[in-house]
Amino acid sequence: MLSEDLLKLLVCPMGKVPLTREGETLVCSHCGTRFAINEDIPNMLIEEAQLPDGCATLADLPCVKEGKAKIDPTDA
Repeated sequence: MLSEDLLKLLVCPMGKVPLTREGETLVCSHCGTRFAINEDIPNMLIEEAQLPDGCATLADLPCVKEGKAKIDPTDA
């Protein structure tokens, strides 16, 4: 099981803000991007994250638009 101590250390890889756990996902507290937890291992790969509704690409994320997160232009 993913420990609370580990959860406190994890942050969104883009905006470096805290994540909250919702079932088997970790959700960015700023932009809503969702990262899967598979067999108690968080998948923090940006390219495999589930974008929130209304965001078709990483460039559409509020944290990227506001300049609070940086992404590789090839990922956008």
